[in-house]
Amino acid sequence: MTEKIIQTSRQIQRSMARISHEILERNSSVEDLILVGMYSRGVPLAKRLSKTISRFEGTELIVGSLDIGLYRDDFSEKGRSAVKPSNIPVNIKDMSVILVDDVL
Repeated sequence: MTEKIIQTSRQIQRSMARISHEILERNSSVEDLILVGMYSRGVPLAKRLSKTISRFEGTELIVGSLDIGLYRDDFSEKGRSAVKPSNIPVNIKDMSVILVDDVL
């Protein structure tokens, strides 16, 4: 099987910058934002977005994690041995919650 490159590292950096700018443009303040990554690959992506946004704004967004495994339509097919703990480190009342998944 041949290897196929979907995006180069430079293209990924540009995509992250573009997504970060979109988040900032659609929200008036970063103080009331939280990024919540969905396990498993959305969590590191949310952390990476937070770091990218921090370069523009000087502050990192709060990052949480969420396991949606029990709600997947293929749950019975995949089978799950354990549910990962969700971690939302702040009260999200009156905050804008941005769910992050690796399917962009």
